[in-house]
Amino acid sequence: MTQKQINRRKLLRNILTATPLALANPKVLASACGLTPPQSEGPFYPIKDQLDKNTDLTKVEGRLLSARGETCFVGGIVQDENCRPIVGALVEIWQACDTGKYNHPADPNPAALDPNFQYWGRTVSNEKGEYLFKTIIPGAYPATSTWMRPPHIHFKVGLRGYEELTTQMYWKGHPLNSRDRILQSLSPVERDLVLVDFKKSRGILRGEFNLTLRSV
Repeated sequence: MTQKQINRRKLLRNILTATPLALANPKVLASACGLTPPQSEGPFYPIKDQLDKNTDLTKVEGRLLSARGETCFVGGIVQDENCRPIVGALVEIWQACDTGKYNHPADPNPAALDPNFQYWGRTVSNEKGEYLFKTIIPGAYPATSTWMRPPHIHFKVGLRGYEELTTQMYWKGHPLNSRDRILQSLSPVERDLVLVDFKKSRGILRGEFNLTLRSV
């Protein structure tokens, strides 16, 4: 057998082994650059301006103490449906504090607010499409008398030339996820795109949440 035939056989073997793997694992492809599924904005989008609008929600300007709760970092890449990074996208997040309370006048939850927590922040994706926030794991809270919402962070992402995205990010493996009506309304593949597996690195939880927008 000539070297040319060997190389051709090797190429065909690689194609035949790689293609079924990709087809058998659509979630792998979807998680790479599938569109992030939109989810409801919810009733607690910030309506009151605040002094701090930065990426560290664990500190409030002028206060000595840090927010209660377990600190974590969440970041990732803002990209389009072809996996190309998007530069200059505005990324906003808002969430409850560790008691499950939002800093919003419409929140009926009687839990206490944390005066040392920022509650919402914003940033712009850098030249690599990256963004990063420092925050805490929000508390679960009752949406109704029979429905507890699991910890989650709301995201809103926008830039001219792309459809604005509003979605929610969840902690993978949380026991309340399986009973959450909003999360469970997604298909299994879509659900995987908003569930983030946080891991400890240098003593702090870190999670990667990529945000994929549709071009217009």
